Amino acid sequence: MENNKQYFNIKEVSNILNLKEHVIRHWDSIDPKTKRLRIEGLSMRTKGGTRYFNKNHINKLSIIKNILFEEGKHNYSLDLVKKILSSKKMEKQFIDDSNTPDKHKVVKTNNNVKLKNIINNLKILIS
Repeated sequence: MENNKQYFNIKEVSNILNLKEHVIRHWDSIDPKTKRLRIEGLSMRTKGGTRYFNKNHINKLSIIKNILFEEGKHNYSLDLVKKILSSKKMEKQFIDDSNTPDKHKVVKTNNNVKLKNIINNLKILIS
């Protein structure tokens, strides 16, 4: 990335992240079912609809890319990304799960440990 440049167009971001432009547009578009952005805060738009990205947007896109294309596998769910990015909500859910029956606690505990590890790794990436 150029150090003196504040905003990048989608073609430049595509080259920086080695992602196709249509993938970035999809992540930054409105879901027809919910009528909301798929993922909030991925770009800024002009009145004409041109997307511009700053360094924070590019970092967020990079994290999403790393989550979705983890270890050479392609995870298709943007819902997974939303859940991981809102990790504080996930941490509250871990506390609330303490009231579950014993036979389900073992499975939830293993899943919780895995999710906590993922959340901690993402916090390290974000900071």
